[in-house]
Amino acid sequence: MTGAPRIAGAIFDLDGTLADTIPICFVTFRRALERLGGPSYTDTEIRARFGPSEDGMFQRALPARWQEAFTAYLEEYERHLPLCEGLFPGVADALRVLRERRIPTALVTGKSSPTTLMSLKAFGVDGVFDAIETGSPTGIVKAAAIARVVATWRVPPPGVVYVGDAVADMQAAHEAGVLPIAAAWAPSAVAAELEATKPHALFTDAGDFHAWLAARCPD
Repeated sequence: MTGAPRIAGAIFDLDGTLADTIPICFVTFRRALERLGGPSYTDTEIRARFGPSEDGMFQRALPARWQEAFTAYLEEYERHLPLCEGLFPGVADALRVLRERRIPTALVTGKSSPTTLMSLKAFGVDGVFDAIETGSPTGIVKAAAIARVVATWRVPPPGVVYVGDAVADMQAAHEAGVLPIAAAWAPSAVAAELEATKPHALFTDAGDFHAWLAARCPD
C-alpha cells in the first residue's frame, strides 16, 4: 500500500465487491441454460465467460435461443437473489462514510442493467450511487465507463478509487488512470492474482477497506 491520497470519488464493482453474488450468478446462468436444453457448464467454465454482460454471454452460449435464455436467467436471478445475505458489512460502512462526507460514488459493473437494478434494490442501495454504468454484450467496457464517470465529476483520475474483485477490474482501473483497489474479501476472490496486477491497495477484509477509506475522505 503506497501513499495516503485524499479520495475525491469512489467507484465500485458489484459482483464479489458489494456482495457475494457470484455463486448466484453461477447457479442462475446454469439453470437458465438447463431450462432451454442448452449446454451444461461448471462454475469455472461460467467464470471464463465473464466479460460481456449476461445477455452477451447467452448470445455466445446459445445463439439460436439467447433471448429466451436471458429471460429465463432474469427469472432465476430474481428468484435466487434473496439467498444472498446482502452487502458485505464493511462495504455498507464505506458507502455510509462516502455519503456522510459527500464524496461522489458510482457503480461500474459488467452486469446487465436488469440484474444490476434487481441487485441494488435487494440490497437497499438503489438510489445511493450518483452514476451507474452497466456492461455491454460485446465485451469488457469498464475502462471507458470509469473514464466517463470521472469526466462528469471533473476531478483528477488519480483522486478516484475503483474497487473490484477481479483481475479485469484492476486492469480497467489502471487503463482509466484511477487508483485500483483490490477487493479480495469475497470467497471467490483470488488475492494472489489480484496482487500480481499491482493494485494501489489490496484488502482481504472489507472492514479494513472501510477504515482505510475513512482515513482518506476529507470531513
